[in-house]
Amino acid sequence: MKLAKLITSTVFGGLLTLGITSNVASAADLIGDIMKKGVLTIGVGSFVPTAMRDLKGELTGNAVDVGNKVAKDMGVEVAYVPTAWDGIIPGLLAGKFDTIISGMTITPQRNLQVNFTIPYLNSGLGMIASKKIASGMTTMAAWNKPSVNLACHRGSTACVFGMELFPKAKFLRYDDDSVAAQDVIKGSIHAWVTSEPKPTYWGLYYPEALFKPFSESLIQTNESFAIRKGDVDALNFFNNWILVHQGTGWLQARHDYWFGSLDWLANVPANKYSPPKK
Repeated sequence: MKLAKLITSTVFGGLLTLGITSNVASAADLIGDIMKKGVLTIGVGSFVPTAMRDLKGELTGNAVDVGNKVAKDMGVEVAYVPTAWDGIIPGLLAGKFDTIISGMTITPQRNLQVNFTIPYLNSGLGMIASKKIASGMTTMAAWNKPSVNLACHRGSTACVFGMELFPKAKFLRYDDDSVAAQDVIKGSIHAWVTSEPKPTYWGLYYPEALFKPFSESLIQTNESFAIRKGDVDALNFFNNWILVHQGTGWLQARHDYWFGSLDWLANVPANKYSPPKK
């Protein structure tokens, strides 16, 4: 497998056709390859607070903390490949990076293409709505109408699960979370369906404009590392790495920092990935 020479945003085409393997990188000895080259290469998408740019332009977030720790424990360097979410699985299959560590939710459809580790993160799908045009819409039936416009992040499970929950609503796919949130604030669309804690902290920052129609998550999700199929040793290593750091409490501590507080907001640009600081 060739190490990606340039770490840049990468957009790939549609998903590889199942059964066509001529362009799929081998995963026979992933751990051996990583140790030999001395670098763990990780594919990440742009999600808050999973992976985003800090005030210095460096990647930061829960997934970055996790990736850094995995590499440190392996005794290798780490490199990140920011990738458009709808191209991240094709990028993994093509050998652009060794693994995806980016809060990827386990789904049966994805599992047909990649192998997932045990979950290292548990979150949920939520909704933040516009008080201007959606006030009083607090039942599932109220949101499941053709007149309702909902935002979701292109290529994310929020789009997939959201459409299952509200099949009659119109879903608008965004590439930028902050743009989706601002459109809800302005009342251009009714609500934004996205992973927690984004609905919670946008609501806290804009209580005059936003509200959460549902106090509980719409769907509970499990997030894992993704690797190419065919390498039981790599799967065993990553699974046991997760078990070790669940036991030490390290994973929970990082979860609490990124998903249970807003302390990190001071380190990222206002209005870029997060609500503006007041």
